[in-house]
Amino acid sequence: MTSPLPRRLARVRPASPQAPDEQFFVANDSPDFDSVAGTLWTVVDSPFPESRANANSSAREGWELGDVVSQDAFTFLAPSVPVNVFGMAHNTGQPGRDLPPQAFHKAASSVIGPGEAIQLSSTVGYVDPEAELTVVVGRAGRGLTLETARSAILGYTIGNDVSARDLQKTDELWISAKSQDTFTPVGPWIVTDLDDLNLEIGIVHNGHALRTAGSADLGWKVDEIMVYLTSFMTLQPGDLVLTGFPAECARIQPGDTVVCRVEGIGELYNPVTGASWEDLPA
Repeated sequence: MTSPLPRRLARVRPASPQAPDEQFFVANDSPDFDSVAGTLWTVVDSPFPESRANANSSAREGWELGDVVSQDAFTFLAPSVPVNVFGMAHNTGQPGRDLPPQAFHKAASSVIGPGEAIQLSSTVGYVDPEAELTVVVGRAGRGLTLETARSAILGYTIGNDVSARDLQKTDELWISAKSQDTFTPVGPWIVTDLDDLNLEIGIVHNGHALRTAGSADLGWKVDEIMVYLTSFMTLQPGDLVLTGFPAECARIQPGDTVVCRVEGIGELYNPVTGASWEDLPA
């Protein structure tokens, strides 16, 4: 039996939205992302039918199921609206595997989409980006096993686990280090039926490519992470699980650009700015 071909799914906003929060899901089956066919998307039902937050907006002319829309007619959003966002701590190589699996929580409010700015406050200190293969949960899952783990996975996207290193040293739970506004860029789309065993992962910082690594360098693998998380909670449709960062990173500061790359998925670009809320009147 042949394996199904990967498909891309994306959550997008029309270039001229009828409402500020208008959103639609679109799909593309072209294997060549940069081809003409790769830039023509078909409006589809939400891939998260159990999630009201991930429902399509009301259909309208040009945005009805089956309509074909060009990539220049919309903006990519974060590929889902998650209830939960998790990262995996110390999950690199054998040293990570020698420790029990451990997750940390990232606030869902920290999620931003492709092209949106990572905003750093003037007091945040040293901040690193981390490019990570990110699981997108497709259906509610609890008590998964190694045999059933993938049944709850819709596909994979790129996540950037932005991390304030100074705050990690003083906050044992890492909440302030990992959950600040804009600290979880995700996107630009979901790729289904992707072989995740050895995908190259890396960062381009200000145009300079840093040393890459692969998903094979993760301590705990995707199936095992899903089993671990669902041993104590129910993952929900649209939830995001950042699996770990095995490659090289570099400090980011306002004025920088960050591109996170994951083989088979593509690139996630975000600029870095100062925090806009610091300009608001007290």
